[in-house]
Amino acid sequence: MSLPEFFFERVTADIRQQMDGVRALAERLCDRRLPPEDLACVEGIAEAAAGVRRLLDSALDLKAIQAQGLALSLAPVRLRELADEVQARWQARAATGGVTLLVSYDGPPEGAAMADRARLLQVFDGFIGEAVGARSRGAVEVTLRAAPDAEGIALEAAVRGARDGAWESQALEARIRAIEARLGLEAAIGALLSRSVLEAMGGELRRETTAGASEALTFSLRLAAVAEPQAEAQPTAPRAAHVLVVDDNATNRMVAQSLVEMFDCTCEAAEDGAQAVEMARTGRFDLILMDIKMPRMDGVEATRAIRRLPAPAGAAPIIALTANADPEDAAGYLAAGMNGVVEKPMKPEHLLAALTRALGDAAASAA
Repeated sequence: MSLPEFFFERVTADIRQQMDGVRALAERLCDRRLPPEDLACVEGIAEAAAGVRRLLDSALDLKAIQAQGLALSLAPVRLRELADEVQARWQARAATGGVTLLVSYDGPPEGAAMADRARLLQVFDGFIGEAVGARSRGAVEVTLRAAPDAEGIALEAAVRGARDGAWESQALEARIRAIEARLGLEAAIGALLSRSVLEAMGGELRRETTAGASEALTFSLRLAAVAEPQAEAQPTAPRAAHVLVVDDNATNRMVAQSLVEMFDCTCEAAEDGAQAVEMARTGRFDLILMDIKMPRMDGVEATRAIRRLPAPAGAAPIIALTANADPEDAAGYLAAGMNGVVEKPMKPEHLLAALTRALGDAAASAA
């Protein structure tokens, strides 16, 4: 019997959520004054959870690209800053493996292009991960060249450090197995993902070899130039707020509370919708984060009950926390009286943006 696709989506979403919970709990322990040997163990747990999340995200992303193609999110990107970000992402990881990472940029100091920053970083991640993993010492050199011309910007990047030129000549399955055997599953998926993203973006990849020296993977892209990238609007930290976190899962509550406290807000927690309604009745909460599927009373029913309370209790902004955040479901949550939706597993920037927007709207309505 073949299982439906939605079953795998639910399983992978739950794995992400659990790994985020492990990470959040480990990071909380890291903030405490633990003995050095205990701290090292906790940091190892956090890194292992992060590794599982990276592996799962990359595998799902690769599957989606191969099944549906690649959707790009284009925005102005400063190319020098892109090179700096590559350096920051990989310097510590390379040093841990005894490898020195050298990143250089050759192009206009303020040069900018229309590009998908996240996808470009995926390409660099795959190639650098392959090069760093293939070496036990020495250096990996990354060069990024930007040449403006009448048609835009010709972008060329090279990662020098890999030594196995046979990889490119093998059949797909053999290539995956070869790099997995040499560097591990995460590196194999990263290498394949970087090539898939580059191909979908219309880029070209070639391998250059110098006699007696390491090889270089070089890729080129044609990007549209922009005169000056507009600064992205970054959500500001919400005003100090007292937040009610409602979720029947203890790990989920801990993750949400950790994020809320990271945004300099205070919080309390409820284990189901019925308890949330009773706590909201006091009127002491500026905002409520509401899980949807809970025993006794679900999030939608609890929201409707809270909206029947007199102000200020009944007017507190309510944000849905759910793994079911497709447009139809989201419309239903808003119709029930919620003010926004944040998809699980939660990303800090998404939660921060929702908190800021909801609190800002509430303040404007009260003015």
